Amino acid sequence: MTEADIRIFISAAEPSGDLYAAQLIREVRRRRPAVEFLGIAGPAMRSAGCRSVGDMTTHSAMLLGVLGSAKRAWNVLNAAENEFSHQHFDALVVIDSPMLHLPLARRAREHGISVFYYVAPQLWAWGESRVGKLRARVDQMAVILPFEEDYFRQRGLDATYVGHPLFDALATRPADPAEVDRIRAQGAPRVAILPGSRKHVIREVLPGQLAVAGAVCRAFPDTAIGVSVAGTAAEPLVRAIADSCGLPVKLYRERNAELLTAADLTLVASGTATLEVAYYGSPMIVMYNSSRLLYHLMGRWVVRLKQFSLVNILAGTELVPEFMPYYRSTAPIAAKAIELLSKPDRRSDMRRKLAELLEPIRKPGATRRTADLLLAMLNTPTGR
Repeated sequence: MTEADIRIFISAAEPSGDLYAAQLIREVRRRRPAVEFLGIAGPAMRSAGCRSVGDMTTHSAMLLGVLGSAKRAWNVLNAAENEFSHQHFDALVVIDSPMLHLPLARRAREHGISVFYYVAPQLWAWGESRVGKLRARVDQMAVILPFEEDYFRQRGLDATYVGHPLFDALATRPADPAEVDRIRAQGAPRVAILPGSRKHVIREVLPGQLAVAGAVCRAFPDTAIGVSVAGTAAEPLVRAIADSCGLPVKLYRERNAELLTAADLTLVASGTATLEVAYYGSPMIVMYNSSRLLYHLMGRWVVRLKQFSLVNILAGTELVPEFMPYYRSTAPIAAKAIELLSKPDRRSDMRRKLAELLEPIRKPGATRRTADLLLAMLNTPTGR
């Protein structure tokens, strides 16, 4: 197989997956410039040179919110099926999002296409019954959490730990010291808010985060509040909610390195963002406010973990306070925030434990190692 003959279908369904897929596309093309990529692609993937048959990233959803995207998912699955029927592909690469990608993998295997799964579905947390589907549909897995390699290998899957691609991206975005100083000059204490990138999550989480920040302001009148805006699509919604809260809020776009470095405390929605907060050494409180009714009807029967936030899952204990999958009142969260801001020693201890937690996994190189695995699966030289 020559380099020019290699055609890969690649799919991501949410913004983080779009970023990781784009990193992988660039790394593969750095070694094999003629490899062709086509897929279900967000803006980052398209910018990296992937042709697109559809985009799910601007409509991504967490938990049961994915049901609203069912029709769109069906349409992109059919678009992919059409490509599988009319073109030769050497591999399907899917990133996370098992509700879309397990059906896509099944269709690919029916056409004799090898399947490479990058960022494994978190079956160790919920949905372990789908291991059989994964085993039947996936040839190779590149997993991003240290314990996942053994977990999936023990269940008959060819899984290799590559590291977390988030750290590849963060290594290219060092904090600007001058901007950190400008943020610190806004006031003290400094509270950073990360409400996520998905609009339905922002609607559910940001009002509560701002309510907690308001309580902090009443306890510490010189508090500075900075809200991270994750992309242009989210900005109008974030601005509207922030403008209506009656607090002196400043918005920051693409300034997480500086905002988190300067923060005394971060209020963060659940997900990979908790690792980003830990990377920059900010003490944090994790908040997520899903539907209580739907969680008790469905979620509590399938979720198998005592902790829900990724930082606490990796720690195996409640290293940082978490209020999820829902909360009835922000009062206990505000009390915890005020307590942490009143006790510098507690925050210093949290910073130390976060640094210790990340030390074994924060090194960049996940994208390079994933490209190694993918090219090896295709039986092509790595060119290294």
